[in-house]
Amino acid sequence: MELGIGMFGDVSFDTKTGKYRDASVKLNEILDQVKLMDDVGLDVFAMGEHHREDYAVSSPEILLAAAASITKNIKLASGVTVLSSSEPVKVYQNFSTIDLISKGRAEIFVGRGSFIESFPLFGYDLSDYNQLFEEKLDLLLKINNEENVSWSGILRRPMENQTVYPRAYNEGKLPIWIAVGGTPESVLRAAKLGLPLIVAIIGGMPRQFKNLIDFYKQEYLRAGHDESKMQIAIHSHTFVSDDQNVIDQYFFNYKSQMDRIGRTRGWAPYTKEQYEGGRSKEGALFIGTANEVADKINEMKELFGLTRFIGHMDVGDPAHDVMMKSIQLFGDHYIIRRILKSVFQEVFY
Repeated sequence: MELGIGMFGDVSFDTKTGKYRDASVKLNEILDQVKLMDDVGLDVFAMGEHHREDYAVSSPEILLAAAASITKNIKLASGVTVLSSSEPVKVYQNFSTIDLISKGRAEIFVGRGSFIESFPLFGYDLSDYNQLFEEKLDLLLKINNEENVSWSGILRRPMENQTVYPRAYNEGKLPIWIAVGGTPESVLRAAKLGLPLIVAIIGGMPRQFKNLIDFYKQEYLRAGHDESKMQIAIHSHTFVSDDQNVIDQYFFNYKSQMDRIGRTRGWAPYTKEQYEGGRSKEGALFIGTANEVADKINEMKELFGLTRFIGHMDVGDPAHDVMMKSIQLFGDHYIIRRILKSVFQEVFY
């Protein structure tokens, strides 16, 4: 199973200055953090897209290109590209460029996004929310699979035998994942298309998603796709420290972001009881000691048949040194355990 870290580029609000933290500082911290992820042997880094004051990253492609120049092995993905309000030709070109710079390490996670600020910003009508995604995904997949593209839809002008360059590193094709929040329709779409699935599990109990993931597996096979190529991932809020005081203090970072989002969605203020419930064995927060988080990830691997786990690690904008320590523990501890487990299986089985 692959292990990765995702980020949205959260920037905290300074009540003393009345301003959000400097985005320039945050962006350079992220690059330091991605370099460390690569150094400790993590498999994937995924960068989200937002168009709000409380997030530093609106163009994940640019940050990923910068990351490509300072890393050697880690895969570089969007997490997610809000495809409904993006131009598929440009999405492919941006990621194929990253792919060429990194020699085949770029991936695209496409989704509709839980925030809608990009729609009015780029001149799209929210009433076309579903149709925009369906059409643009169809076009992106066609571009990914064919160098000369002929395509027609309703909400975009057609393409007739047009070429899209540059082509990606591996025979022109990029790995494209479908990212979902839990709707059966989105899962069914991914299964029928034979695309890898990544499920955001950020609340409740992960076990509640088992039927949804089993549904994906069933429909993937029913559509005639090769079982050996099936890929399933989950994306969950994650933070690692072996210091209980740091874990307790992280609650305030986490609460600040949950409350900021919650105020726009009618949520009640986030509580310590919710935090501890999420951290429990049955909860959806992968927040705790290295042992606790590793055990929980292994349980998810067995429960869902995961091929990848993405820990979303910058919720609430923890301090840079705290983030670096969390990444170090997350990578070192889990990878050591994975190696030991592999050796154990080879020796005894």
